[in-house]
Amino acid sequence: MPQSYDYGLWPAVFFHVILFVAFAVGFLRPKKKYEWRTLGVFAAFTVALFTEMYGFPLTIYILISLFGTKLGVTDPFLHLNGHLLGTLFGAPEWVKQIICYIGGGLTLTGLVIINKGWRQIHGAKGELVTTGIYSYVRHPQYSGLLLITIGMLIQWPTIITLTMWPILTYAYYKLATREEREIEKKFGEEYSAYKRAIPAFVPNFLYKGKEV
Repeated sequence: MPQSYDYGLWPAVFFHVILFVAFAVGFLRPKKKYEWRTLGVFAAFTVALFTEMYGFPLTIYILISLFGTKLGVTDPFLHLNGHLLGTLFGAPEWVKQIICYIGGGLTLTGLVIINKGWRQIHGAKGELVTTGIYSYVRHPQYSGLLLITIGMLIQWPTIITLTMWPILTYAYYKLATREEREIEKKFGEEYSAYKRAIPAFVPNFLYKGKEV
């Protein structure tokens, strides 16, 4: 990485933002205004994240202004030092790489979960789905999206994204609640029983195989 006050990888910023937002649009298929509004929160999260990851490391600047040499790194603007979970605790480079892989693994898992949920729900052609991944959580696509953001926060935490994450989580909780009211009107007690048995976002494996 050349000596600079930013990373300067702006093409990578645009590429990753477009990639993740396009993925979310393609699999979540927002149609209504409030769905697009919630997706906008996720888009803002990705812009903030990748701007710091490949563009301008605002969080590192702020930490240096507060703690200076106490960070214990010789080159705070080295790209690898952006893995702050390792940098702030003085971890060696190989530990930072492991943190990167853990975050990437969670992100990949989230992508797989979204894909599985999308394939099931769109293959059902409007019928209620309670099997497969839906026998673990009621909203696997939103669970996958939140898991992606957790992976990103582990891999590359920033002040802005850490602040935005609770807002993003609440936005998708409200969206899921709104959608469930509509689904409950359509399927009645069948969905109410399913809702009582299966968690919304975090799977409870004790329920696997239970009839709902």
